[in-house]
Amino acid sequence: MNLTNKIIIITGASSGIGKSLATEFARRGANLVLGARQYVTLCEIAQGLEQQYNIKSVAVQCDVTIEDDCKHLIQQSILTFGKIDVLVNNAGISMRALFKDADLDVIKKVMDVNFWGTVYCTKYALPEILKSQGSVVGVSSIAGYKGLPGRTGYSASKFAMNGFLDVLRMENLKTGVHVLTACPGFTTSNIRNASLDKNGVQQGESSLDEDKMMSSDEVAVIIANGIENRSRTLIMTGQGKFLVFLNKFFPSLVDKLVYNTIAKEKNALVR
Repeated sequence: MNLTNKIIIITGASSGIGKSLATEFARRGANLVLGARQYVTLCEIAQGLEQQYNIKSVAVQCDVTIEDDCKHLIQQSILTFGKIDVLVNNAGISMRALFKDADLDVIKKVMDVNFWGTVYCTKYALPEILKSQGSVVGVSSIAGYKGLPGRTGYSASKFAMNGFLDVLRMENLKTGVHVLTACPGFTTSNIRNASLDKNGVQQGESSLDEDKMMSSDEVAVIIANGIENRSRTLIMTGQGKFLVFLNKFFPSLVDKLVYNTIAKEKNALVR
């Protein structure tokens, strides 16, 4: 798929990977529908991309935990452009708390954003994507293959997303619809700063060394290439690929490796 003149919807487009995806798609000539809660920021991004890359970009205020917002996002896309070629389910939120300490509302909120947001948007976009034989993309995580201590809700939501996309792919084996599961490793973005603590309050700072991570711009290039190549799954770091491979054969060893890695965080939750 060449992305020139394609109509691409991105959720969570106001920052991080979503904002980088918008820039990368615009650079490749795609027209965009950008969804996020931060409407003013979203409008500024859309206007800037139109001016810089001579494409069309529409900003739509959207909270993906609200089904009607997701429906409106899709309807606005069809009203503006008449079709949908690619849906990128990127909106996401994380958490950092041991399960025994976490308020259940925290886990529910993470599931509502990461999993149900993907389900809602995909449900309403799929009829149009069937017509265009386009792509459904889920920005998942290595945490969707191997759970991370202190991230029960986040890992559960990404496992759920992976399972949903896996079945959606099989159901559309003969329809021409492409389903891509994209799994970055740790990426420099504000997701850890906005990560919820045990009480549902944003922690405000990253618990990890951001300097050693992939940039959101690097992730965006890999995902854009994956859409063009109609890839099935993208596991983006060598560490991630090794972890997924090793976990198939030596899960107990990987448990220890992951535990020891998380124990090195700032203000570690496990020791």
